Amino acid sequence: MALEMEGSYELPVSQQVAWAALNDAEMLKRCIPGCEELEKVSDTELKAVVVTKIGPVKAKFRGTVTLSDFNAPESYRIAGEGDGGIAGFAKGGAFVQLTPGESGTTLAYKAEAQIGGKLAQLGQRLVAGTAKKIADEFFKNFAEAVAQQETP
Repeated sequence: MALEMEGSYELPVSQQVAWAALNDAEMLKRCIPGCEELEKVSDTELKAVVVTKIGPVKAKFRGTVTLSDFNAPESYRIAGEGDGGIAGFAKGGAFVQLTPGESGTTLAYKAEAQIGGKLAQLGQRLVAGTAKKIADEFFKNFAEAVAQQETP
């Protein structure tokens, strides 16, 4: 099952502060809903453990997150895939873009995800709704977290 999502958020910080936060593993870990572990393996790869619940299915995904197509401090691509054991698998990616504005920075994303296994049997509407909710929660958390940071 394939899903597509997009959205944008206003961040009350400069483009440079937002870019640094997007590349900070600790910041990402705090903002990803259900994230139990996020370990930086290299400048472009992270290992993650995320617990999520979609409808009646709760799964612990173990996987990798890869950052690519860097165009600092404007954009990058983030891709990940995880294995949720008997619940199935999930993989996806997003193109994230930062645009400076008058009162901060606009973060826009366009994401796609694929799921398989037990999760794919839950129905597209439920899965798509949950995926959108998780994405919204991440970006809301991220916007709040960067707003609390002091600009260097």
